[in-house]
Amino acid sequence: MAFGNSLTAGFGVAPAESYPALLAARIEAEGYLYRVVNAGVSGDTTAGGLRRVDWALRLDPDIVILELGANDGLRGQDLAKVRANLEGLVQRFQQAGARVLIAGMRLPPNYGKRYAGDFERMYRTVAQKTGAVLIPFFLDGVGGNPRLNQADGIHPTGEGYRLIVERLWPHLRPLLER
Repeated sequence: MAFGNSLTAGFGVAPAESYPALLAARIEAEGYLYRVVNAGVSGDTTAGGLRRVDWALRLDPDIVILELGANDGLRGQDLAKVRANLEGLVQRFQQAGARVLIAGMRLPPNYGKRYAGDFERMYRTVAQKTGAVLIPFFLDGVGGNPRLNQADGIHPTGEGYRLIVERLWPHLRPLLER
């Protein structure tokens, strides 16, 4: 299950170009027998994720790629609350038996060095505390590259999502083999 915000939902691209759809194709091509559910909701926050986690758990996911927190950070939310929400999400999924991969994010530098640094470290802290796998930066190689992002400079193009799947794969593959 890909559980996240607009970056997971595939805002601005055709459904087949979203990272969950591209990931599903990669999983199938590699011979793994998993179905990928796109549980992305544009604009979602970690608090919103907590409100809909029960719905996600009804689908009994084996693996969850948790991509949330960027909208919290862009809104300048209290990072202690955001971290607690992320920990709560990871714990809920893990208690249900899912293996969790956390997609770390970064903020633009105009949020201040301290806040942006604390935000980025928050993902590492949550992964260490919960034992979840961490992708340090979900948009690695894509964020800030105009060629790989839509005109808004935030959401990837189809090509950007293809690169995200390539960078995600080494972190996900060991979870598929368990």
